[in-house]
Amino acid sequence: MQLYGYFRSSASYRVRIALNLKGLDYEQVPVHLVKNGGEQFSESFRAINPESLVPALVDEHEGNQLALSQSLAIIEYLDEKYPAIALMPSDLADRAYVRALSLSIACDIHPVNNLRILKYLSANFGINDEQKNTWYRHWCEVGLKAIEARLAASSQRGDFCFGNQPGMADCFLIPQIYNAQRFQADLSGMPIIMEINQRCLALEAFQKAAPANQADAE
Repeated sequence: MQLYGYFRSSASYRVRIALNLKGLDYEQVPVHLVKNGGEQFSESFRAINPESLVPALVDEHEGNQLALSQSLAIIEYLDEKYPAIALMPSDLADRAYVRALSLSIACDIHPVNNLRILKYLSANFGINDEQKNTWYRHWCEVGLKAIEARLAASSQRGDFCFGNQPGMADCFLIPQIYNAQRFQADLSGMPIIMEINQRCLALEAFQKAAPANQADAE
């Protein structure tokens, strides 16, 4: 199993956490998103993922080599193929709750702050670094405040986003907090999120997945 990713990519970070929580062996293949004009645009990587986005997971399934993209799809694939340590609950309503939390990050926060969006804003609208960072912080704070409110109102929350074992929603939340802190977003009014972050970062699976602990970290 090979994971193509970038150490600072939050989407790659999510999948690394999931693989570690499940105790799966995998080979990391670095794809640098900045050097050489962006290695994600190389012909060799486009053959794996035509979207030119990380992560991509290559795995063997029923005698075929699968090349999978999109972090949520990859994590659900891993959870279904390797169910021994579940990242999704068994109950229908609980699974919907976990997906909703995960998608709030994957669809509402992350896309507007993705590297290619920030580069486009700079190149085509002339915004400077301070303006770009303000943009980033705004959408992080808006999205994470909504997640904080959802978690505060949920009876499904335990020590982690769902229950007392880390799962898929935590795989999404912790990389987003990392990004928010990197851009100095205001997280002071989000005690539940920060408590979950602290619990997760105390676990080896999250520590090993952290950007600073990757071989391609700069």
